[in-house]
Amino acid sequence: MTTGHGIKRNYEETIVVFITASSEDEAAKIARVLVEERLAGCVNIIKGIRSIYSWMGKVEDEAEVLMTAKTRGSLFNALSTRVKELHSYAVPEIIALPVVKGSTEYLTWLKEVTDVTFS
Repeated sequence: MTTGHGIKRNYEETIVVFITASSEDEAAKIARVLVEERLAGCVNIIKGIRSIYSWMGKVEDEAEVLMTAKTRGSLFNALSTRVKELHSYAVPEIIALPVVKGSTEYLTWLKEVTDVTFS
């Protein structure tokens, strides 16, 4: 797709997926699988977050780890399914936000490394 100015928008299908995990080890295991299986080009692991949430009628306050996975929108369902298979939580947080803008070089690289048809 092009903008009104004839500039190709190669970022329109790029998303960032937020996934929380109980530990850095669990996050690293999930991140490695997502990248190895080309479901994400890069996953950052951010330690030391604190999550306050409602679960089964109680307010919980827990230390967690946040993963940010960069991928294509078309891979969200496959990524989500794989995270659920690997995750220790009954209901893991898996939410996506669109990338509105990004460097052409990075977004081109991301598209290449998440090409699941690549051998």
